[in-house]
Amino acid sequence: MKTAIFGRTQVEVSQIGAGTWTMGSMWGPRDDREAINSLVKALNLGITFIDTAWIYGEGHSESLIASAFRESKKRVFVATKVPPKNMQWPARHHVPVSETFPANHIIEYTEKSLKNLRMEQVDLQQLHVWSDNWLEQGDWMSAIEKLKRDGKIKYFGVSINDHEPNSALKIVESGLIDSVQVIYNIFDQSPEEKLFPLCQKMNVAVIARVPFDEGSLAGALSPGLTFHAKDWRKHYFTKERIPETIEHVEKVKKIAATENLNLPMLALKFCLAHPAVSVVIPGMRKIPHVEANVKAGDGKALSQQTLAALKKEIWLRNFYPSHG
Repeated sequence: MKTAIFGRTQVEVSQIGAGTWTMGSMWGPRDDREAINSLVKALNLGITFIDTAWIYGEGHSESLIASAFRESKKRVFVATKVPPKNMQWPARHHVPVSETFPANHIIEYTEKSLKNLRMEQVDLQQLHVWSDNWLEQGDWMSAIEKLKRDGKIKYFGVSINDHEPNSALKIVESGLIDSVQVIYNIFDQSPEEKLFPLCQKMNVAVIARVPFDEGSLAGALSPGLTFHAKDWRKHYFTKERIPETIEHVEKVKKIAATENLNLPMLALKFCLAHPAVSVVIPGMRKIPHVEANVKAGDGKALSQQTLAALKKEIWLRNFYPSHG
C-alpha cells in the first residue's frame, strides 16, 4: 500500500482510505457483522485512514469503527465530522453560521463522536458542510481552539459542498485548516482548476470523496436497475438518469481496458494521479470491495495518454437531491 503525507500535519497515511457512509445509513439493509469484518480486513491489508461522520447512522458507523479497532487490536488515523445544527446538506450560503456551527454545537457533537469511537482524541474533526461566508462569522473557531487545547481533536478541516470546490477557497487560504474533503472523480474534475493548486500552495491535505460517482464508476449500474427502498440512490440514479449514466460509463470502461484495469481501479487511480490528493475514500462495507480497492494503492501510475483521455470524459452535473 503506497502512502502519502497528509498535508502540513506530516502524518503518513495510506493513499486508499476507508469511507464508512455505506455501512452507517441510507444504503439499504445494514449488515453490521460484515461491516466490522470489512474494516478489520482493511486494517490488515494496510489501510491506515478511516473517514466517518456522526450523521452516518447517528453515530452508528463510528461505533462500528470502535468495534473493528477492538477486534483487530489496531488503531489508525480517524477523521469524523460535525453535522450542521440545522441538518441541511448542502450548506445554504445565505444562512448564518450561528444556525449551522455555533461553538457549543461543535463541542457537543465532538463529544458524541468520541464516545461512539471510544477515543479520547479524534485525529481529524471536520465540519460536514462549509460556506466561505462563515469565515469571519460566529464563534465556531473558538470551539476548535478549545477542543485542541483540551486534547479532544488533533487536526481540523472542512468537507466541501457537493460539486462546489470553490466555496472553500477563502478558508484554505486563511491557514485555519489542515484538510479539505471534496468530490473528485473522472466525471467531476473541477477541483483541479482552483482548489487543488491552492491546497498545494498552503500545504492543506485533500481527501477525495465519491471516487465512484456513488456507484456508477464502480460498474454498479445496469439497464432497468431498481434500488432498495432504503437506498438513497434511488433519488440520485432515477430511471431516467440510468441510461445516460451508463452511456458515459461505457466510454470510461474502454479507456480502462487500454490500461488492463477494471473500472473501479481506474477510478481510484485517477484520483490518486493528482499530486494534491493525499487519500481517496471509497466505501467498502464488504470484504471483496476492500480487497479490490486496496489493489489500487499499489503505486502504479496511469499513463499520461490515459489521463489525457480521461480529461475528455468530464461530465458535470448535480444529481444530489436538495435537502430542506
